[in-house]
Amino acid sequence: MLFKRAESAYWYVQYRDASGRAVKRSSGTTNRREAEELEGKWRLESRQQRLWGTQPRYTFDELMLRYLKETEGTKRSAERDAWTIKRLQPYFAGRVLNDLKRSDVRGYVLSRRKDGVKGSTINRELGLFSAALNVARLDWDWDIPNPAQGMREAEPEGRKFYLTPEQYAELVKVASGQKRAPYLADLVVVAVMTGCRKGELLGLEWSRVDFDANVIRLRESDTKAGKSRLVPINEAAHEALRRRLKFREKRCPDASWVFCGPDGERIAAVKSSFRHACRSAGIAGMRFHDLRHTCGSWLAQAGVPEGHIAAVLGHSTVRMTERYAHLAPANSRAAVEKLTDIPKRIPSATQEESGEAVTA
Repeated sequence: MLFKRAESAYWYVQYRDASGRAVKRSSGTTNRREAEELEGKWRLESRQQRLWGTQPRYTFDELMLRYLKETEGTKRSAERDAWTIKRLQPYFAGRVLNDLKRSDVRGYVLSRRKDGVKGSTINRELGLFSAALNVARLDWDWDIPNPAQGMREAEPEGRKFYLTPEQYAELVKVASGQKRAPYLADLVVVAVMTGCRKGELLGLEWSRVDFDANVIRLRESDTKAGKSRLVPINEAAHEALRRRLKFREKRCPDASWVFCGPDGERIAAVKSSFRHACRSAGIAGMRFHDLRHTCGSWLAQAGVPEGHIAAVLGHSTVRMTERYAHLAPANSRAAVEKLTDIPKRIPSATQEESGEAVTA
């Protein structure tokens, strides 16, 4: 029987599985004809399994439709997942998962290599495929293999670009002069002094800034790794956040976002203003994410152990922190507070009380 639920545009199928249990299952489609075809398929599989012990046959398309549907609203990377599935689809569309072998996955890898795709991109695609297969195996009780598990391409060594203290001071100075982006200098300071990602900062609300405890509280939904963490605030970050608070009190007292415009609306993107500031500061090849690398690199140079750096940056594994190991001397010192001292060997930029400009 086909039916629709009030909260969904998809057709649902109701039938009995091989054990005789009533099942209500989303077809993942708004097309009634497609839903009817799926209903017939599922009923036939159920009958075959009940009479002859035949295992249901599942296709790549069924897997991905259901995976996207069930992870909708629960994963921050849902949009990227959909894009990744489009890359997998030309090769695996219509393939029966029960018969899938590692040689099939290797074939996909070879085809992507031939297209000039980087190993890191191929690994992300295989990682999503493997994750979906594991969800089907463990949560949906699908009796299918996972030939994508553990298959990884070699990746080039990650970028090691980070700012010198002189470049940092110059960038903050130049950013302070951007009238169209009066928040940029403070954003750069907080990014370097906390190691937070751009999305974590642009999505930061005042309710999660604790000046008494000197921490930023990031929730699971705020972080790339999906894990909550406390980010310590040192003196420089504290001053930058206070300037943003003063700006808020003067221009938009009801604003909930830390980095916002005069209207209190959240800053959506900083790519253009940041690129202009880097160009004006004479820093070539700089990306906003390199501010995070700067934080990790300076911590390593200050002698902070890898485990502490991983905690500050929110790395899911210490392996991600090992890129900074070559910068660390033998002695171990306190973590985040050392960041404040590094730029002090040269004149640093300070901001006017209005919070709208920075002067050297």
